[in-house]
Amino acid sequence: MYWWLWVLTRAVGWILLGYRVEGQVPRRGGMLVAANHASYADIPLLGCGMRRRAWYLGRSDLFVPGVKGLLQWLGWIPLKLGRLDRRAFEKAVALIQQGKVVVIFPEGGRTLTGHLREAKPGLGMIVAQTGCPVVPAYLNGTYEVLPPGAKRPRRHPVTVRFGEPMTFGRPADGGDTKQFYRHVSRAVMERIAALGGVEPPGHGPGSRSAPR
Repeated sequence: MYWWLWVLTRAVGWILLGYRVEGQVPRRGGMLVAANHASYADIPLLGCGMRRRAWYLGRSDLFVPGVKGLLQWLGWIPLKLGRLDRRAFEKAVALIQQGKVVVIFPEGGRTLTGHLREAKPGLGMIVAQTGCPVVPAYLNGTYEVLPPGAKRPRRHPVTVRFGEPMTFGRPADGGDTKQFYRHVSRAVMERIAALGGVEPPGHGPGSRSAPR
């Protein structure tokens, strides 16, 4: 079912949205794919840009119970907000250690303005435990396709750009793990911003270049 949905989403995106993919995710090895989050359309449109199956960390309150089981089977890892969800992060770490791809949206939720936001520490925590590479990705156009509050999708070109993998290793023994988390999160968000041709978070309210 995952691959049937992959083909369907890619075909619909290509026909209706002029969907394009630039770059790629490495074919082997466990890793994180870290992307900006501007729309509910991000997950399917990011997923069909990868020629590997992926698992997705996402808010646990998004779907009704009858749908949650199906989505978890397809690769959704429900993440409880407001506290450290060790179960969700342990699942993500285990998948990466098995050589799988896990997608994380470092901002922790959708932007309401289309501007990038500061990253949460979860990205750095997973890297610290696994030492895995991080593939940055930028989704351009998904905010216009389905902005917050929209009742139906709109037609707008969408491009998914994948950058080169970033490696950080693990924090040194006795080192400041929180500082390591901040370093990883900041570096990844800066690379995501560069892929989109936009200002990274923290560069002033409303500072955003036009997407390329």
